[in-house]
Amino acid sequence: MFKVVGLLKRRPGMTVDAFREYYETRHRVIGEKYLKDYASRYMRRFLTPYPNPITGEAVEAEYDVVMEIWYPDRAAYEACNAVLGSPEAAAEIAEDEEQLFDRSRNRFFFVEEHESDLAKARQSDA
Repeated sequence: MFKVVGLLKRRPGMTVDAFREYYETRHRVIGEKYLKDYASRYMRRFLTPYPNPITGEAVEAEYDVVMEIWYPDRAAYEACNAVLGSPEAAAEIAEDEEQLFDRSRNRFFFVEEHESDLAKARQSDA
C-alpha cells in the first residue's frame, strides 16, 4: 500500500460550511474522476478546532481537511500522477482548487503507517 496525505486550507473569506459543501459536492467528484482507475481509497477528514480546555477558546485551525489517498503501490501512484499532470486534468483541477483552497498553504506527504495492536498490549498487561 502506498499512501499520500494532504493538509488543505480553505481559501480566505470562505466559511467552513461552504468549504465542506463545495468539497463534497464538486471537488470530490473531480478527484474521483481521476483517481478511480488508480487509487483504492480516497478519504476527506474535515477538522473542527478543539477548544482549549482552560480558556474554552477554539482557535482557527491551520488546516481544514486531511485528505488521504491510498494506492495499491507506487506504480499506481506514478501512473495516476501522469494522468493528473496532463494539461487537461491539471487545468481542471487548478481551476477548481482556486475556488476552494488557499493553495499556497496546502502541504502533501507520503505516509508510512505503523499501527499498534492495542488488544495485544492489553493482554500483556494482564
